[in-house]
Amino acid sequence: MIEAYAEKIRISEIFGPTIQGEGALIGLPTVFVRTGGCDYRCSWCDSLHAVDSRFRADWRAMTAEEIFQEVRRLSDDRPLMVSLSGGNPAIQPLGGLIRLGHSAGYRFALETQGTVCRDWFADLDVLVLSPKPPSSGMETDWEALKACQESAAEGPRTVLKFVVFDAEDYAYARDAAARFPDLPVYLQPGNHTPPDPDEEDGLIDMDGLTRRLHWLVDKVTTDRWFDAHVLPQLHVLLWGNKRGV
Repeated sequence: MIEAYAEKIRISEIFGPTIQGEGALIGLPTVFVRTGGCDYRCSWCDSLHAVDSRFRADWRAMTAEEIFQEVRRLSDDRPLMVSLSGGNPAIQPLGGLIRLGHSAGYRFALETQGTVCRDWFADLDVLVLSPKPPSSGMETDWEALKACQESAAEGPRTVLKFVVFDAEDYAYARDAAARFPDLPVYLQPGNHTPPDPDEEDGLIDMDGLTRRLHWLVDKVTTDRWFDAHVLPQLHVLLWGNKRGV
């Protein structure tokens, strides 16, 4: 147990409180712990500063205790939801942080593409499985994704979330949802103007995002996919590509 708290975790940034901008917890006040490193290289990644190893010098190696102290400082020591994101946060040893936070009343959500399975998924409050569609340029390992769901077992609330850029992505989301019929599904139009990692506030095509959202709503309703939740990326609508919000 002591080793779990002392083990170093690569951190890209910790910020908040702000609102969760997408998925099952949209609108919920949250502190974000963004880890560094990822086993994917999605073509439209909007957080390359937490993915690409060329930014490794900006990441910090922190213990669970150090991370949690920063979360407590940001939240004025008032428990709230903590979002573990990346990159792929599943490649980091986050079990100790989750246990530490739970002991003080904090809750934890984690989003991952479902390539790396961890036994501490069962300790989460919310697990967001977000496999990447064809537009990302990545291939889905369905067995690994299933293993992530099974690791969570009956512990957290587990959901599926998809970014959708085009008809092929939409078809992929429908197929994935059919593979996991017990999981709630959240869809959102993808941000097709991601910022350069060196930009703090890149320009965004808001009209394009709105058109994609309208198209996605029309697809879901026309296809009578009545179990799907269609949402915008709320943080993008409010702040564009600005980081740290």
